[in-house]
Amino acid sequence: MPVLETDLDLRSSSAMDNRSAMLRRLDELTEALEQARAGGGDKYVTRHHARGKLLARERIELLLDRDAPFLELSPLAAWGTDHSVGAGVVTGIGVVEGVTCMVIANDPTVRGGAVNPYSLKKTQRAGEIARTNRLPMINLVESGGADLPAQAEIFIPGGGVFRDLTRLSAAGIPTIAVVFGNATAGGAYVPGMSDYTIFVRDRAKVFLAGPPLVKMATGEDTDDESLGGAQMHATRSGLADFLAEDERDGIRLARACVARLNRGSALPGMSPPPKYDPEDLLAIPSADLRVPFDPREILARVLDGSEFDEFKPAYGTALCTGWGRIHGYPIGVLANARGILFSQEAQKAAQFIQLANSSRTPLLFLQNTTGYMVGADYEQAGIIKHGALMINAVANSTVPHLTVNIGASYGAGNYGMCGRAYDPRFLFTWPNAKSAVMGPAQLAGVLSIVARQAAEAKGRPYDEEQDAQMRAMVEHKIDKESAALFLSGRLYDDGVIDPRDTRTVLGFCLAVVQADTAVVQSDSERAGYGVFRM
Repeated sequence: MPVLETDLDLRSSSAMDNRSAMLRRLDELTEALEQARAGGGDKYVTRHHARGKLLARERIELLLDRDAPFLELSPLAAWGTDHSVGAGVVTGIGVVEGVTCMVIANDPTVRGGAVNPYSLKKTQRAGEIARTNRLPMINLVESGGADLPAQAEIFIPGGGVFRDLTRLSAAGIPTIAVVFGNATAGGAYVPGMSDYTIFVRDRAKVFLAGPPLVKMATGEDTDDESLGGAQMHATRSGLADFLAEDERDGIRLARACVARLNRGSALPGMSPPPKYDPEDLLAIPSADLRVPFDPREILARVLDGSEFDEFKPAYGTALCTGWGRIHGYPIGVLANARGILFSQEAQKAAQFIQLANSSRTPLLFLQNTTGYMVGADYEQAGIIKHGALMINAVANSTVPHLTVNIGASYGAGNYGMCGRAYDPRFLFTWPNAKSAVMGPAQLAGVLSIVARQAAEAKGRPYDEEQDAQMRAMVEHKIDKESAALFLSGRLYDDGVIDPRDTRTVLGFCLAVVQADTAVVQSDSERAGYGVFRM
């Protein structure tokens, strides 16, 4: 396979400017991630430890195999909102007893692990990834239920979490719940609808309504243990399958459950590294997103051996397509080379996607696009129908898609390059990246033109000073709302990653989407229900 060569001059002023800009964005990312890892803050972390309890990430660390990788998902959920960064829950993919699993862990140091609108979205996204990739799901439960002041945003969509648990089970995808503390109200249905349940003695409290609410509703006097304690559920209700002596024993029992699932795992294998230093990736993306850069320089630092077999290199040159490998896994690549997508690029993409589906090869989309070309000549040449052809191919492709926004992702180009609405298996963003209906200056300019035309139609003078103020305000707003941290905080991606980690992250994701699992019966042979709790 041809080996990519590099034209990158790390001593050039543009490369040094690009690197400096990226390092500033990485500093912002590091600060946001530290906020997420801090949970509810020192006061609540200290209180939690004083009660002899483990933190969410400590529980995950004990659950995973020693030195096994863990790909945390949506760590910046709720960034830029009134809620804690991370949204009070940790989700991610890791290896347990050699099996690749989805892990969801409530963080009880953040408002007692209560569910807020962003933790709900984050949990539902984790469930979607588990279902699509057939990953066993392990819930590490300690939550007081819904964050009541936000119930209007939680209650109705929140029921989907329980629906999705039953559908995982019906699809033969195992679900395991370890209850470390409270699992009240709707939260009680997480163990109630899981295949395997483990309750920690004297700690787990699982009931639909606590003693005060029972007193108010029925007049009955009761206590936590007789109403929903671990011992009661293990000996009387049957909700608990296993009774753990403490948190570590509960995690041991969870690992034992996974070991009995009869499932395999596939992690990134040995493969030749790229010829070039991944550190160079900081200097390649342009500090000014209006300045294009060659995605082959990115591929030369991500693909195995920097080998890339380019498809139609002389046709539709604003889109780079071709074949390579990442950690030994075959991959088809679509990468924007000059931002704008023309008719040739759209037709080339559609053909390439068809070829990948024919050979069952996963696709990687590297987004850096301002969208499809506009103008009379391009409309007359059929840009709409050609753009629709490309979007149709993306929407109906059945091979796994991975997407990384490495620059700009504007307009319908976001759709054609497999944005969030097109359900890529995973979507990650570089810290410099932006995404919006169009660039801030363009959007403000469009609003200005429309306002100017409206004034002219009414025969009124146009206020230029007010126009300048409006444009500045709109540009600032759109620039903020199109930034990587803002969008990740609202779960429009699965995380903002350091460019230098791109090969590792993609290799892990490819292992997940291609992992060998237990033989699954056909739909006609499988019962249309999950595991019933007796």
